[in-house]
Amino acid sequence: MRVLIVEDETFLADAIREGLALHSLPADVVADGEAALAAVEFTEYDVILLDRDIPGIHGDEVCRQLNLSPRRPAILMVTAARSVREKVDGLALGADDYLAKPFDLAELIARVRALGRRRFTSVPTTFAVADVTLDPFRHEVTRGGRAVHLTPKQFAVLEALMREPGRVVSAEQLLAEAWDENANPFTQSVKVTISALRRKLGEPWIIHTIPGVGYTVEDRSSHA
Repeated sequence: MRVLIVEDETFLADAIREGLALHSLPADVVADGEAALAAVEFTEYDVILLDRDIPGIHGDEVCRQLNLSPRRPAILMVTAARSVREKVDGLALGADDYLAKPFDLAELIARVRALGRRRFTSVPTTFAVADVTLDPFRHEVTRGGRAVHLTPKQFAVLEALMREPGRVVSAEQLLAEAWDENANPFTQSVKVTISALRRKLGEPWIIHTIPGVGYTVEDRSSHA
């Protein structure tokens, strides 16, 4: 799941991004309406946290335009206004949910996950390959019933791979899904993270390297 934060208060935007990262939810930040609409042209986001009162194109208009997009993300509108009328207006614009400032970060994260889950209703809530199970909403990984403790980045990479077992995912795709937009495309972070995941998950490996192409998760134990 990838999130776009549209917020012109730098301190708040950074705090939200850091909080989401701790829960394996990579996020990008933009500060105005023009930048928000430009960002969705180049990156497919699952959820957008949209501050209603942003510079440039107003959040209301951004919301309207996002609803016309063929790749429409889920929209969580955020505003300092707390009245019922403001909430009704925000939802009428096409927002999927509405959160008033100040808010609790734990509530925001729960709402983001709920919106992401709603957007992928056809996707199972847990993913399993061999005896490895990943639950993205409880943020849990087990192997043979034993809990496997992963860092947020390791969890995000494993989730990206386990969403479609057998699909080969390039290092560039993993960077796009599990890191933010500032990630260095020449970094060895993906390779290092994959190695750490293999160590923590143990043998037999479910993460396999396809030389020159990328990585895939697959149960090959029956072929051993």
